[in-house]
Amino acid sequence: MASVEQRTVPEPSTAEAAAADGIPVENPATGEVIAHVPDLGADAVRAMAQRGRAAQPAWEALGFEGRGRILLRMQKWLLDNSDRVIETIVSETGKTWEDAQLAEIMYGASAFGFWAKEAEGYLSDHKVKTSVVMLKGKRLIERYRPLGLIGVIGPWNYPLTNSFGDCIPALAAGNAVILKPSEVTPLTSLLLADGLRDCGLPADVLQIATGRGATGTALVDAVDMIMFTGSTATGRKVMAQAAQTLTPVSLEMGGKDPMVVLSDADVERAANHAVYYGMFNGGQTCVSVERVYVEAPVYDQFVSKVVDKTRAIRQGRSTGPGTADVGAMTFAPQVDIVERHVEDAKAKGARVLVGGHRGTAGDPDRPGNWYEPTVLVDVDHTMECMTEETFGPTLPIMRVSDDEEAIRLANDSPYGLSASVFSKDVARGESVARRLEAGSVCVNDAVINYSALELPMGGAKASGLGSRHGAGGIRKYCQVQALLVSRLHPHKEPHMFPYNARMTKALGKLIKVLYGRGKRD
Repeated sequence: MASVEQRTVPEPSTAEAAAADGIPVENPATGEVIAHVPDLGADAVRAMAQRGRAAQPAWEALGFEGRGRILLRMQKWLLDNSDRVIETIVSETGKTWEDAQLAEIMYGASAFGFWAKEAEGYLSDHKVKTSVVMLKGKRLIERYRPLGLIGVIGPWNYPLTNSFGDCIPALAAGNAVILKPSEVTPLTSLLLADGLRDCGLPADVLQIATGRGATGTALVDAVDMIMFTGSTATGRKVMAQAAQTLTPVSLEMGGKDPMVVLSDADVERAANHAVYYGMFNGGQTCVSVERVYVEAPVYDQFVSKVVDKTRAIRQGRSTGPGTADVGAMTFAPQVDIVERHVEDAKAKGARVLVGGHRGTAGDPDRPGNWYEPTVLVDVDHTMECMTEETFGPTLPIMRVSDDEEAIRLANDSPYGLSASVFSKDVARGESVARRLEAGSVCVNDAVINYSALELPMGGAKASGLGSRHGAGGIRKYCQVQALLVSRLHPHKEPHMFPYNARMTKALGKLIKVLYGRGKRD
């Protein structure tokens, strides 16, 4: 781990390195400090921005094919070095080997290939047809040009998928990028930046700015666009700061993602999805199942299955494939939030059917950040576990009388990131899904829409602004430019100075001919 730390520090000057306070990086499963990274200040960030702007034009000039070749090399590098990357992810997040493999390596490999191949299609010049007769014969073009220097502020829960994943389309579009990973999980980003350099990425096109909050603040002021993933509270601050310089932003923020289980659902499938996607990555997934509404006829059956499946979960430190199902929580303060939500629910009448304790079963004093996989029932919207983002391994389940009540409660939230609906009647399930106030909704599935890079992924309400993936996920890193090219034309157009009555009347008649034939009531 020391070699990673030494090789991947983002090239500060000697003075900058001396001035920076080192940030310890801990293994959340053990509490052990595994590395230190610099806490870069505003001067270092400004210097990085200067280098990034200088490097960007040559990177843009490579074109889609040249940039794509490097991204495809990185796709192979990631697969060739997958064990090493997984070990790094597990060591700084506490998640299991399988969580890192499925949600990080698989996503990264897919994303490098997808954007290498699809960027040109999303960003190629687009010829526009006009309905304006006076413009016929002129060439109208919509094109996308890179903004220049993109700042990415990443979260701690997915250091490859969320932190580094946003860099890939920004790079594919021809931008230079400065990534500020979470100070809690910076090592994966540093390692992947090394990999890109090995694959031929030119110097300073991608730089990693390790640091705490002040580093992110400096980054917002230094770039041409900011992509932020994190809490809604911090996202509001980022947006307010960016507004001072009119810097465009894209925000993916908090979620309180509901699952609706209708009376005609495949209860076994719904229970499997609730447990897996509620506990996957320790519940620390922005689109995870955070609350469940179950129609009364299948409520008892659903709860029984969820309890049995949750009790069977093996929680522990992941030391390799198959050694644990749920790992430690990554960020110690988040364990406090989970504990607070569970205790608040209990105080207001909820029952804990599984878990409910800090620390692993039988060893509450174990070092590291642990909270047991927990199932709560008899919950309602007076409780924090149903209204605030918990971001931990808890699954509160609420009985509802019908689909109308489920829809009302699912929408009773300031958040609107993701949701899911389960019903054997696909048309009914889709009808309910279309009424949920969420950026993405799955029917008879949950969460996996995130892997469909063709689909936009973004939040409604307080869950975000803009989207990743799909056309919007790369076009947001560009300036849309409209071109109008006149090829055949006279020296002077008829409507130009000097005005005269005859021409004015002729133009008036033409306007009526062109636009006066519409239907009227």
